[in-house]
Amino acid sequence: MFSLDLQTVLPEVILSVYAMVALMAGVYTTKDKSAGLLIWATAAMFALVAFLIATREGTDPAFFGSFVDDGFARFSKVTILLSAAVVLVMSQEYLARRNLLRFEYPVLVALAVVGMMVMVSAGDLMVLYMGIELQSLAMYVVASLRRDSEKSTEAGLKYFVLGALSSGLMLYGASLVYGFAGTTQFEGIFLATAVDVPLGLIFGLVFLLVGFAFKVSAAPFHMWTPDVYEGAPTPVTAFMATAPKMAAIALFARVVFDGFGGVVGDWQQIVAFLSVVSVFWGGVAAIGQTNIKRLMAYSSIAHMGFALMGLASGTAFGVQAMLIYMAIYVTMNIGTFAFILSMERDGRPVTDIGALHMYSRYAPMRALAMLVLLFSLAGVPPMVGFFGKLYVLRAAYEGGLTWLAVLGVIASVIGAFYYLRIVYYMYFGEEREALDTGTSPLLWGVLMASAAVMVFGVINLFGIEPLAAAAAATLVN
Repeated sequence: MFSLDLQTVLPEVILSVYAMVALMAGVYTTKDKSAGLLIWATAAMFALVAFLIATREGTDPAFFGSFVDDGFARFSKVTILLSAAVVLVMSQEYLARRNLLRFEYPVLVALAVVGMMVMVSAGDLMVLYMGIELQSLAMYVVASLRRDSEKSTEAGLKYFVLGALSSGLMLYGASLVYGFAGTTQFEGIFLATAVDVPLGLIFGLVFLLVGFAFKVSAAPFHMWTPDVYEGAPTPVTAFMATAPKMAAIALFARVVFDGFGGVVGDWQQIVAFLSVVSVFWGGVAAIGQTNIKRLMAYSSIAHMGFALMGLASGTAFGVQAMLIYMAIYVTMNIGTFAFILSMERDGRPVTDIGALHMYSRYAPMRALAMLVLLFSLAGVPPMVGFFGKLYVLRAAYEGGLTWLAVLGVIASVIGAFYYLRIVYYMYFGEEREALDTGTSPLLWGVLMASAAVMVFGVINLFGIEPLAAAAAATLVN
């Protein structure tokens, strides 16, 4: 029995063992001199584990249902692993040139990814909490990687304090759920909600969802996001904006459907509220931002609102729409942060969007790629981002939440303003001191590939639609 369980958790075991071996190798050998090699080795390990996961089939519970390997978990894990691999490789040159390339960085990222993989496969509240804390503790450290910077240290501290608060809320919710359901396993909680649902169980659900809202950066529990995005080193911000978002939203879906699938009407109201507040708060607050990293923080809040819109429908199609939206969102963000990483003047990083005035005149290809990504983020047809929003809006409408879909359309129009303002600066702005035109071939390639996906993915979304449908079917049954 144990050997079968071990086989189910093999991808997590492989990554965990790799992280520990890499840590020991770094400590006892050349330390930071091996950081570059460790980054490539870790990215290759992520790709290898993603391939191993993608070749699996069926639903395999392990450790008496505390860990679940199903289609939904596999879709989420492959997205997490591949995005983490690309962001990790993107970050090497930036960190090396600023003397921030530490051998601990890829090790911490690997441990954070293991935590995310445990999160999306959790079938028990205790396993869920273990995954969240493993991911969070690693992220607290990488957020304050730039130890001589007040902003980076402040970002790590804020992330830690508010993360601890959200963990406390989750633990309180979990204790209420355990007290009233008599079990921490999602299957047992589901059975407890099938009869007469105690009020205490609903209170537990509310506290759990509030804790998850912190992790997913959903308003009004988003307060850490702009400061942490701005203060953390840009490659760390790029990582935060991709893989952890996919893990958090997948965890959200796992808990509400596997654990509380019998009381859809109760959690649907909470998720719909979080969705509406996020899309409007993120969209309106981003309008006044001049720092592109803070702008992307508020953008992520709005996008998480749209992802929650699909989840709020309470249907299999809603989960499918959410998975498609997140896969597109992660791809858009990788390309956008590749562009942000290349924003420099005299070798120093620049984050002020005013520096992009007439950018198209001296870097036309990069400006065009960024235009495509910004149009896609705004949901302008025929870019792939438009179809992502169309899926979640349709899911809300078909789930009986017409009012939510209408508000989503309005919020999308508001959100288009701050994306199109950057496009205006790049093509019609005033002449200012130019940014550096040279960029890393790797960043250039990632930017162009991401923009190309936004254009050519229109044909059939690169086949992710049936994969997302199959993944959603394993969660909602």
